[in-house]
Amino acid sequence: MSWVWLLLSIAAEVTGTLSMRASDGFRKKKWLIPMGLAYIVAFFFLGLTLSSGMPVGVAYGLWTAIGIVAISVLAKVIWNEPLTGRMLVGMGFIGVGVLLVELS
Repeated sequence: MSWVWLLLSIAAEVTGTLSMRASDGFRKKKWLIPMGLAYIVAFFFLGLTLSSGMPVGVAYGLWTAIGIVAISVLAKVIWNEPLTGRMLVGMGFIGVGVLLVELS
């Protein structure tokens, strides 16, 4: 069940971060409520992930790595933000790092 909690946490964190971007530096106030709620939900599910036995290093590593990739790709699709080859290589290094932590 810890993987389900982790995936829900990641989805909520991605939603919160995209809502923050959509708020345009907090100028568009309507995005602040979904942003705040999404972060509360993200940490709630991350807490469930940890309480169900997943090690914190693995959970947080996956949470951040998957979040970085998802946010970068979605920001490219939604706002046409840059997604360069160098950025993709960096994301690959993050993925390898998380894999090494998990295999340890």
